[in-house]
Amino acid sequence: MNFLRLAAAAYLLVLPSGAIAGEDVKKPRAVVELFTSQGCTSCPKADAMLTEMVAQGDVVALAYHVDYWDYLGWRDTLANPDNTARQQEYSRTFGNRSVYTPQVVVNGRKQINGTKRLKINHAIDRMEGTAHGMTVDVDISYRDESIVIETGDAGKTVEDAQIVLIYFKPATKVEIAQGNNTGRSFTYVNAVAGFHSVGMWDGSATKLELPISEMAKKGAGGCAVLVQKMLPDGLPGPILGSAIITRQEGW
Repeated sequence: MNFLRLAAAAYLLVLPSGAIAGEDVKKPRAVVELFTSQGCTSCPKADAMLTEMVAQGDVVALAYHVDYWDYLGWRDTLANPDNTARQQEYSRTFGNRSVYTPQVVVNGRKQINGTKRLKINHAIDRMEGTAHGMTVDVDISYRDESIVIETGDAGKTVEDAQIVLIYFKPATKVEIAQGNNTGRSFTYVNAVAGFHSVGMWDGSATKLELPISEMAKKGAGGCAVLVQKMLPDGLPGPILGSAIITRQEGW
């Protein structure tokens, strides 16, 4: 799935060069994208790892439930075809011939088996604070009836980068009654419900507003934003910056 160049619901404002609205924005250590399935025998260990990362709060951790294992006897209740498509696009980025679960992608730059926690931690440590880490300040917040996304200034022109908004579901408990994981019960966190590009990013300090109603339509428990380079054919590339926010109570 190639990203749209600009979502119709978004309002884009280029800010003067400098920090985000005068704020000191704390960068996450990394972005960890887990491709998983409720029907995958090896996935519970990776799902538990992601839950721990979400609780620690120092990385942007997202779970993309895929649908290609549904034939094993249990339809993943959190899967959608766009999640599968994103993994397939990463597969093309990395030159893989096939997809698998659990798979982790760190910062859009490195793929790792999702059960290999030490290797994942090593990749995060190695990229943090380098040009392969989160080099762009990004903030996401709620203001009145809007979701507000802001980026810092890269100090140079950036080509082929997009601002990608990702909606994720609230924590969801699932009792698995069939398939390879029959009898297991798990509470899944940050399961991706949908995502789309809300605009191109050229390296300038930028402010972008979207109506909160877009989030409500997804039934989302929160959203994350990625500033991500795009490779030829619209394939996902390195992630330059990210932020995450949970849904406000009372919605």
